[in-house]
Amino acid sequence: MQGLLKSTSLVQRACWLIRLRWVAIGVLAVATFGASEFMDVSLAAVHLYAVAAVVFLYNLGLQQLLGRWTRGGKEPSEARIGGVLAFQISMDLVILTAILHFSGGIENPFLLFFAFHMIIASILRPRLQSYMQATLAVMLFGGLVVLEAAGVLPHYSLEGFADHGLYRDARFVLGTLFVFAVTLYLIVYMTTSISEQLRRNQEALEKANVQLREKDKVKNEYVLRVTHDIKGHLAAVLSSLDLVAGEMLGPLNDRQKDFVGRAHRRTTSCLAFIGALLKLTRMKLTGRLEPEEFSLRKTVANVLSLVQNRASEKGISLTHRMDADIDMIWGENVLIEDTIANILLNAVKYTPQGGKVDLTVVRDGAFVRIRVADTGIGVPAAAVPRLFEEFYRADNARATERDGTGLGLVFAKQVVERHGGRIWFEDNPGGGSVFTFTLPIRHAGDQTPVGQ
Repeated sequence: MQGLLKSTSLVQRACWLIRLRWVAIGVLAVATFGASEFMDVSLAAVHLYAVAAVVFLYNLGLQQLLGRWTRGGKEPSEARIGGVLAFQISMDLVILTAILHFSGGIENPFLLFFAFHMIIASILRPRLQSYMQATLAVMLFGGLVVLEAAGVLPHYSLEGFADHGLYRDARFVLGTLFVFAVTLYLIVYMTTSISEQLRRNQEALEKANVQLREKDKVKNEYVLRVTHDIKGHLAAVLSSLDLVAGEMLGPLNDRQKDFVGRAHRRTTSCLAFIGALLKLTRMKLTGRLEPEEFSLRKTVANVLSLVQNRASEKGISLTHRMDADIDMIWGENVLIEDTIANILLNAVKYTPQGGKVDLTVVRDGAFVRIRVADTGIGVPAAAVPRLFEEFYRADNARATERDGTGLGLVFAKQVVERHGGRIWFEDNPGGGSVFTFTLPIRHAGDQTPVGQ
């Protein structure tokens, strides 16, 4: 398929020409009425209105034809729709010639509209066909001008607008035709050259994107294998450290307890990072969800019981509110529970002693909106655009908590968007952060609210 944009189908191009022609019909009728009634320009108004009526019927027939060909999602053959495109462009040149004939011919400055048609033809069709359209335009307009000058066709002067004797001036006629032809061919040459260059660039970019996706998949598969192996080794190390730290293999002095405790904390932190990386990589690789109907109310209760202990240790007030009519929704329970837990634990982690964290779950049309607000350290304005980038942590977050994967919000964004929702950040007016995300209540193909 030729043309400027490969992603634009031939059917779309044909429909675009039809829509453009509706606009042209209206402009022709309004311009004819305005020129003859308000500008005192002598026009063959009846003939021009007749042309507008014929074009109206012609355009309506084309629209119905394309509608029949594409009904039920059918896609006409490229040869068929390509033929319709070429026919439309050729007929538009004939129509423009007829309009010029009844409105001054060579004396009408609207002959410049031929250039507009050549630009459209060069964008929508291959180079050879564009030159053929330019040749057709030169033959139609040249034939009109010569026949009017020879008296074979009547000349409809634009009295009150232009000198109506120009059409008989041989030098003016020949000079105008020469400039007209050269201009059309130059337009076709430049437009098709630019279109083909853009198309080649687009093809190169598409090829590069395919290669990048393939390399990203290989990278993710490698990361998945390596992190899975590392997780197994770290789990074994942590089990051994648990035995030593618990003094099951014998008592430890204070110095030994200190070093074992450090090793235990670092290993636990490393395991958390590996776990988050594994979940994110699996989601990228599979690109699939296995949703089912589950109770969001129970999920929220589970998360709150998990987070409450950590909030209490820091003296943080953890409050929540959930609309009474929210319960059963459609999604992947484990992933959604992890997402809510990640955001709540982050809020607790970055909120100082004695602060507040509030969880709100409300209905928002066909979605539930889950909002987590805290009175913590907040997010610097410069860091907001990068919040959902992999491994990114704001400077104040690094200063407050050394341990962190930089993957929690990335994971949350992936989960939310794969469920058909969205997630965003806002500053808390009272200081701190507000993270909000939405989840659909019902299955994408189900018109009945789940659990209702």
